[in-house]
Amino acid sequence: MRHFPSFLSASIIAVVLLVGGIRTRAQEDTSKPKPAVRQFQPLQGYGDQDANSDQQSAVNLNPDTQPLTGVQIPTIGSPEMRHSYWIPGFQYGNFVRSSTLNQVASSDWNTTSYVAGNLSLLEAWSHSQLSVNYSGGGSFSTDESQGNDYYHQLGLVQVFNGQRWQLSFIDQFTYLPQSQFGFGAASNLATPGVGGPLGPSLPGLQTNYQPNQGIFTSIGPRYSNSITTQVVYAVSPRGSVTLSGSYGILRFVQAGNIDTNDSILSAGYNYALSQKDTIGVLYRFIGYRYIGNPQAINDHAAQLAYGRKITGRLALQLFGGPEVATFRVPLGSITNRISASGGGNLTYALSRSSLSLTYNHGISGGSGQFTGSNADQLQGTINRQLSRVWLGNVTFGFARNRNLGLSNPSQVSQTYDSWFIGGGLSRPLGRTANFTFGYAAYLQNSRLPVCAAGTCGTSYLQHQISLGFQWHTRPLVLR
Repeated sequence: MRHFPSFLSASIIAVVLLVGGIRTRAQEDTSKPKPAVRQFQPLQGYGDQDANSDQQSAVNLNPDTQPLTGVQIPTIGSPEMRHSYWIPGFQYGNFVRSSTLNQVASSDWNTTSYVAGNLSLLEAWSHSQLSVNYSGGGSFSTDESQGNDYYHQLGLVQVFNGQRWQLSFIDQFTYLPQSQFGFGAASNLATPGVGGPLGPSLPGLQTNYQPNQGIFTSIGPRYSNSITTQVVYAVSPRGSVTLSGSYGILRFVQAGNIDTNDSILSAGYNYALSQKDTIGVLYRFIGYRYIGNPQAINDHAAQLAYGRKITGRLALQLFGGPEVATFRVPLGSITNRISASGGGNLTYALSRSSLSLTYNHGISGGSGQFTGSNADQLQGTINRQLSRVWLGNVTFGFARNRNLGLSNPSQVSQTYDSWFIGGGLSRPLGRTANFTFGYAAYLQNSRLPVCAAGTCGTSYLQHQISLGFQWHTRPLVLR
């Protein structure tokens, strides 16, 4: 907990300085007359939303230019930007949950409320663009094991474009009272910023580049941060090289968990077969280190990749290959192992619905319970416009974490299987507010008993009902 204020303060100060610098430049630029506000065209996605119209034809999308071997999840494109703007807002969410994760304990229910301020910012210059989404505030719970705490989520992407190169800085920070995996399912608390069509769409980091949190019974609040730098250089009209470096942390406030650091370096080559299809080859190194534990893992992966993109309709990425891991502390008599790694990302959109899926298999940091684990993680979301004002969604996820091995052969290997599934409804309340209602279930099975809230068992089940309200100002145009 002692490191949390510095990370949080640095993130908030960065946002404040960026916004302040932008406003200062806007005030200093007096060489050109400023047009009246009424002369601005409507901002993308702002105004009356008619769900009966073809959403994709109404939105002009710019093609996704992320490299196949890059660190971010590919998208079907980004909305055309007419103005730079920022939007402050307010958010309230309430979760009514069964109070225990263990079926043999009491079945009492509790409630947790989240009160947060939101900020979204989108600023573009001639050769660069800054996108920020932030939500932060507090949580107040009747669950004595959770109590009152903080709530913070930040996503920031700064991109610089040259004639043949692109430089990106990406930061993802969270401070949550529980695992990020499945947090806020079927509610508007799942992502930072004001949300909706006005919130800048920030392609998330792939699963490989984030600290793994796929175990629900990791104890108490935790904060994680992943900061990444990526360079893409075009070596020919069809080929490009990708280089990236990333550093991530996972820290727990309470004792009983394993704090993790990870350092990642990757290099890839992309070759465009056509306007829609791309192939690539990737090498990635991940070094896992554990606070207060002598174990260290060096993981090397070589993968082939294939991607297909159709702007406004499809974004597909598949990758796979061998993975070699070495261990500072031998697992029994084993100091290295060779296995397979791979995964994929898919986004598919129609006029009234969309589907997104992510899957990854390989060695991970251990989710706060292991010094390294063999992990599988799947997440998906389905959105459907049900009527002119009502939007429905279904979200689900599965994570399996198996420890890589034990130094003492007499010990028994532990495995966690974690699921969540939820569904919700949302509708706008005018032009600046939104209401959501949802339900989610969280289930976890383990090979060995896990003790939580004073009881022990091999199964974990929690029900959650959520209500949410979100409000934001009209867009405040910067230029």
